[in-house]
Amino acid sequence: MSTDVGSDERLLPLRDGRTLAYAEAGNLSSKTVVLHMHGLFSIGNASQMESPVILSKNVHLVMPTLPGWGNTSPPPPSTPYRDCLTSDMTALLFHLYPDSNGNDIKLYIAGNSFGTVSAQILYGAPYDKFPFGRCISDVLLCGALSPFRYHKDYAKSMTWKYYIVAGPISYYMPFNLITRGIKFLVAKQWSSVESVEAMFQGHFDRMDQAEREMFEKWCERCGKTPEDTARTYVQTLARSKVKSTSKSWEGFMLMTPLLHSDWGFRPDALDEEHSRPRVLLTASKDDILSPIGYAHYLAATYKNARIKDIQGRHLSIVHQMDEVWAEFLADEQ
Repeated sequence: MSTDVGSDERLLPLRDGRTLAYAEAGNLSSKTVVLHMHGLFSIGNASQMESPVILSKNVHLVMPTLPGWGNTSPPPPSTPYRDCLTSDMTALLFHLYPDSNGNDIKLYIAGNSFGTVSAQILYGAPYDKFPFGRCISDVLLCGALSPFRYHKDYAKSMTWKYYIVAGPISYYMPFNLITRGIKFLVAKQWSSVESVEAMFQGHFDRMDQAEREMFEKWCERCGKTPEDTARTYVQTLARSKVKSTSKSWEGFMLMTPLLHSDWGFRPDALDEEHSRPRVLLTASKDDILSPIGYAHYLAATYKNARIKDIQGRHLSIVHQMDEVWAEFLADEQ
């Protein structure tokens, strides 16, 4: 089976010799931009973002592939992730809006799961690092992760498996050994689309009654059967995950150091201008990968934040995203 996730991917050569991959959807000439950061083992992929809510709005949806994933080069060895990210996103937005003065677009920043780290880095970045930060109107953090450097109780919300993979054990282990070990164990399985499909097919089989009813109602609104929807989603997800590590595992190797690193700002010390954008967080008590305690920490720390409760486990956000997008983009026609 092909690992191609669509012909919508574009490659932007960067001044440092690296490459940035991205995808687009919506009204490409609109100056209202939704910049979406993907999650772990994923890429910027328009086929995963075909929400009728987004398509009904006059917005330009831009989905970059983050450093070290898919066709996007990893950060240079001497460059912190936060500086690489702000530089890449600045270059991308100036590429898409070459006549921009850096202050004439309306920017929505969104991220899900691991992508909420990058979304928050852009939200809190100094304007000399990310000049488009002044354009940010709203921020959407779906299944948010908190900055472990400042959230002192972050480990209390982790399962034992999560604690070992991304918690203090993994962070303080020399040479990133735990992450390297995980890569060794799963790399072969993740090289095949078919094997990844088999891993995720069980998500729909494990839904409880309330979650299944919600999923079936969403499918009905979309005019699709639950079986077809589940099959298409799993196929697209699997292709995206395989492509995310088809060139290297650098993105994954950066995960734990990034979660524990300095994101370039203190969440409780943002100035008035940085605190102006509204922050919408989604959270579910049943999500063990993005514990609800992280969202509550961020809601209590960011000055203009609110939480939207979501039902179900980590992937259940998929069939509730139309409602989330509608709330997030309520000001857009």
